[in-house]
Amino acid sequence: MNVIEVEREHDAPTVTVTVVYHSVHGHTRILAEHLADGARLVPGAQVHLVEIRPEDVTAGRWHEAEVLALLERSDAIVLGCPTLMGSVSAVFKAFMEAAFTPFTTQAWKDKLAGGFTMSASQSGDKLAVLEQLAVFAAQMGMQWIGVGDMPGNNWSGGARDDVNRLGSWLGLMSQSHADQGPEHAGSHGDRITAERYGERIARLTQRWVNAVPYGTSRMTEHEARALSASLRKTDDAPPALTGA
Repeated sequence: MNVIEVEREHDAPTVTVTVVYHSVHGHTRILAEHLADGARLVPGAQVHLVEIRPEDVTAGRWHEAEVLALLERSDAIVLGCPTLMGSVSAVFKAFMEAAFTPFTTQAWKDKLAGGFTMSASQSGDKLAVLEQLAVFAAQMGMQWIGVGDMPGNNWSGGARDDVNRLGSWLGLMSQSHADQGPEHAGSHGDRITAERYGERIARLTQRWVNAVPYGTSRMTEHEARALSASLRKTDDAPPALTGA
């Protein structure tokens, strides 16, 4: 088991957000790390990164009691894996099937959930993977959170580094070139989108669990394009999702 806990001290009520993922070559891991970074921006958020590894799968079965215990006490679970042949990866599917045990007791019912995926192709049928993850969460009785950002890279002035440049809302999509290593995973815009999605999930978890006031962040398509343009000029942290 590979569990990384990243925690910041805050006066706000505590919520536990766990990002559980599988990565083949490290590209999906980069996306998971940026998502966790975004969640850490939220006061009171305790964030865990859990990697589902192939060595934990024996004869097609995955089991790690410590991970299942962590997920049972988590308030939000974010699921991620690469898109392989239009489907979730085999290793992550083994993890999903192992969740039959908490399924039988509805142990994850009414937890919040989200999902993300990575592929080398621009499309790669990533939507099929997000649908699989969302259906899995629904069967577990969880409440799904999608991406809240306007689309990017959908006009003549758009670029690969735009926020939500693949126009995905069910969950987070990213794309990496097949001939580049994880240090080039996704685009700058993909990584910013991951951080914004992680922050969104953590803020909604605070609202869901502790009734912490939440101000919905909204922007027009023009404002979204301006945001993406500003990100192409700076590597500063993304704006916080404060209420408007």
